[in-house]
Amino acid sequence: MARLPRPLIVAYGGAILLLLFLVSPCRAAAGGGDRPTAVVLPVSKDDATRQYVTTFRQRTPQVPVKAVLDLAGAMLWVDCEPGSYASSSYAGVPCGSKPCRYLKNAGCAVTCLDAPSSGCLNDTCAEFPKNTATSVSTAGNVITDVLSLPTTFRPAPGPFATAPAFVFTCGHTFLTEGLAAGATGMASLSRGRFALPTQLADTFGFSRNKFALCLPPASAAGVVVFGDAPYTFQPGGDHSKSLIYTPLLVNPVSTVPYGRKQKMTKYFIGNTTIQLNGRVSKEKPTDYFIGLTGMKVNGRVVSLNATLLAIDKKGVGGTKLSTVTPYTVLERSIHKAVIDAFARETATIPRAPAVEPFELCYDGSNLRTTRAGPAVPTIELMLQNTAAPWVVVGANSMVATKGSVLCLGVVDAGTEPQTSVVIGGHMMEDNLLEFDLEGSRLGFSSYLPSQLTSCNNFRLG
Repeated sequence: MARLPRPLIVAYGGAILLLLFLVSPCRAAAGGGDRPTAVVLPVSKDDATRQYVTTFRQRTPQVPVKAVLDLAGAMLWVDCEPGSYASSSYAGVPCGSKPCRYLKNAGCAVTCLDAPSSGCLNDTCAEFPKNTATSVSTAGNVITDVLSLPTTFRPAPGPFATAPAFVFTCGHTFLTEGLAAGATGMASLSRGRFALPTQLADTFGFSRNKFALCLPPASAAGVVVFGDAPYTFQPGGDHSKSLIYTPLLVNPVSTVPYGRKQKMTKYFIGNTTIQLNGRVSKEKPTDYFIGLTGMKVNGRVVSLNATLLAIDKKGVGGTKLSTVTPYTVLERSIHKAVIDAFARETATIPRAPAVEPFELCYDGSNLRTTRAGPAVPTIELMLQNTAAPWVVVGANSMVATKGSVLCLGVVDAGTEPQTSVVIGGHMMEDNLLEFDLEGSRLGFSSYLPSQLTSCNNFRLG
């Protein structure tokens, strides 16, 4: 759903561009003048929304900005409404500039009828920031401003490394509805050209475009690490050498905000005229897909329709990872197969009435608690080109609900979802995941507490 809250006249050009090399207006500055080898974002979990939030510094003078982490999305967006955004260092990205041309479906905000501000600039590149938690989008200026991230994590963050002209999109206050309390935007970790991983790698000159994600459970700390740092956890040392890798896949089907075949189209939304000149170029999705080939419960193969696990020519099917989806979502036949297999393997455990949105629930007072969470059968995700499966233990498969009831944390997606399997945040908690964009591969550790550590124990600096 798209909303345009102010009278903004936007013209869009659809030139087809190839992203063959990196271009960024950013130049790095660190506390000591040297480029950092790594920067980090602290991560915490919001209990009310089950979203994962981070904080960074932005603007002049610098202020802390709270944003929800998103593995999808084109780039960072923040609320730029008057009263929400104040800075002396922001600048609009000009129409026709190289960064604007690299945003394949960006347009040009040619006339804004409100008072000039960060969110209302003339002759400025425009994009469609989207709240991926609520599927609400709007139009907004693309601008640059100062952004700073810490170079150490524990015992305290700092010193900070600064990108003096970081590219992002201005959203509006209504776009933050549905986000964690205090969050004023969303920080994209996607493979997008102007998402955090690629911009930071280019800005700070990291030797490899990659990042590591360690999502925490509630009341604990997690981290996102960009750059060349070792993945050091206490105790146990560096976990970067023990990751198992599987290819990162790209859905081949284009997704654009306004798909059309005509050379020129006008849209009238309230007092706003959006003119799109030229056909919209085809752009691959920025989501992270992996090749799930099968599943096991308690070591026994679950019978699945293999066709659903592949991405077809229409972009339907496959498996992706999502930090804004709290629990793993499965196409109906896959959901039924997993539920039935898990029920067979736990037939001796007393059941409890179902608690929405879950179907299979148990009386938790009859389950032992182990280092790996509730003592239930493991779920193994069989992945392409891996020597070992991604093992999902009780802490990642079971969800505590009301009272002492524990439920298997998988949700029915219906019979015709766009994506057959969406691995949600709960299943990724306390797992170290490395997204190697340059090598197009995902590294995974499986559950860290089984290895006597956790995301909360990460150290850098």
